[in-house]
Amino acid sequence: MAAHEPNVHIGNAQGATFAVGDNANVTGNYGTAASRDQAAEELLRAVRELRADLARIQRTEQTAELDTALADTEEEITRTGTAPEGRLQRLRTLLEDTQTALSLFASFGTVAGLLGM
Repeated sequence: MAAHEPNVHIGNAQGATFAVGDNANVTGNYGTAASRDQAAEELLRAVRELRADLARIQRTEQTAELDTALADTEEEITRTGTAPEGRLQRLRTLLEDTQTALSLFASFGTVAGLLGM
């Protein structure tokens, strides 16, 4: 080490973003949500409402499977800003399977409508 170089000590760097060296550049995105378009926002809101409604009824194998798919969709939209078509198709299938039991909920109709059903 040269005589005039600073002494640097890095302690716990967990969750930290840093760059070292000439012209170093770094961008940190910790704790920021993915950007979502209006359609994704509407679907996220509707998915959350339907999950809340599902919690009010007796749990069956079908409603449990639907709730899991809704939770996965909510997480995906929150994390990435969108849900892939495969996940949306899975939701359509599960909604069709539980349509009779859930058609009383306005949230069911909202989610189904946003999925083009």
